[in-house]
Amino acid sequence: MERVNRVLHHPRFVGELQHLDEFEKGRAFCGHGMDHLLDVARIAYILDLESNGRHEKDLIYAAALLHDIGRARQYEDGTPHEKESARIAAEILRECGFDTTEAAVACEAILAHRTRAGGAGNGFGRLLYSADKLSRRCYGCGASGECDWAMKNQAPEY
Repeated sequence: MERVNRVLHHPRFVGELQHLDEFEKGRAFCGHGMDHLLDVARIAYILDLESNGRHEKDLIYAAALLHDIGRARQYEDGTPHEKESARIAAEILRECGFDTTEAAVACEAILAHRTRAGGAGNGFGRLLYSADKLSRRCYGCGASGECDWAMKNQAPEY
């Protein structure tokens, strides 16, 4: 997982994650920091293994680590974070040794990770979508009653 380690240490990844952490300090609702990113990566990898392991582990982890990396921009100016995350991810993936095809697959999944329609089908987008939704811990959240996340009582199926 050398390429994943490159992502984790990439200056843009580190900087964007720190910037996001500043926006989410004291946030009552789900956060999008390293805990969430690693939860999504692990769940996606487990889901992939349970469905006969169609995807490379390092691609799963890289896409999961990058799927919310543009969220600070959404807080700043309303840019949809999936679009900014895919844009940033393309740069980071290329610089960390992922080829054009791998980067395209990851970026397409990142763009699709927020909607049921984007997560439809059997591909990599569905894997990332499902893992992202399954990573939410609504059952133990103190802010659950105030949350407007539409799927908080529905776990997606993969």
